[in-house]
Amino acid sequence: MKKDYINDIEGAERRFIDVSSGNIEIRADGEKTTVSGIAAVVNKRTSLGRWDEMIMPGAFSDVLNNDVRALFNHDPNFILARSVNGKGTLKLGIDAVGNLTYQYETPKRSWALDVLDAINSGDISQSSFAFRVKEQSWEFAPEGTKENDLRKILKIEQLYDVAPVTYPAYPDASVGARSLEAVKKELEEAERPHFNLNLRKRKLQLIKSTTTC
Repeated sequence: MKKDYINDIEGAERRFIDVSSGNIEIRADGEKTTVSGIAAVVNKRTSLGRWDEMIMPGAFSDVLNNDVRALFNHDPNFILARSVNGKGTLKLGIDAVGNLTYQYETPKRSWALDVLDAINSGDISQSSFAFRVKEQSWEFAPEGTKENDLRKILKIEQLYDVAPVTYPAYPDASVGARSLEAVKKELEEAERPHFNLNLRKRKLQLIKSTTTC
């Protein structure tokens, strides 16, 4: 199976968080070993270079029943767990502040045991998730400042996978860049004279209709 499947899905993106401070936890429970962690953090402003991004609380409320996999390095050839309609070997949740959490019991597969060993030793300390945005908004920084524009992700439409990763990256951040350019173009179009003229015409029509009633 193709490793980087996400590039074939229109609108799909990836993000990661550094969980070296302990957001990935190893818990031994008898003969079973559970991996649990935070896949996405809300209310945290993160720089993506050209713009900043913040995932808002409630963004994940509609996707916990999606068909979601836990994949090592986002590779579908190395599946660790799966959740369908909220059931399965992968447990997804939202914590008290709105962060997306995940948990699975390590299966008896050679790569899964290797991942567990790497997490336990600290060689793997970061998580990532793949998703598609449903609702977003942009806040533009004042001109002449060094601040970045801010993209707020309000709702996730689809959650594809959560993943312990060795080298986290933003291969699909261009999706957000296209969204930013589209919004700015729309605002520029709205400021053109003929758009303002049409706006004035609509206002006059509204005033006329309300005064003649």
